Amino acid sequence: MTALRAAQASDAAPPRAPDTIYAKTCGYCHGHNVGPVIRGRALPAEAIEMIVRHGQGAMPAFKPTEISPAELSALAKWIAASKADSKEHGQ
Repeated sequence: MTALRAAQASDAAPPRAPDTIYAKTCGYCHGHNVGPVIRGRALPAEAIEMIVRHGQGAMPAFKPTEISPAELSALAKWIAASKADSKEHGQ
């Protein structure tokens, strides 16, 4: 490992928890009548990752600098396995 790569690895923040990312990023729209409810729908994790990275309709794409690949993988699996939240509502 080069010195630069070692420095970058040590400066990298630890991955955020999926529920934290959802609450701060996804839940703003999904579950508040802006976008569709996505929890509890058994959406495939692969589809979630694709939509998050490339966007779809009014949903913007999120760059790896906004949601890291590791965070996105964990988030997609978390959403895919999540149960519906009765407090969420959507289109």
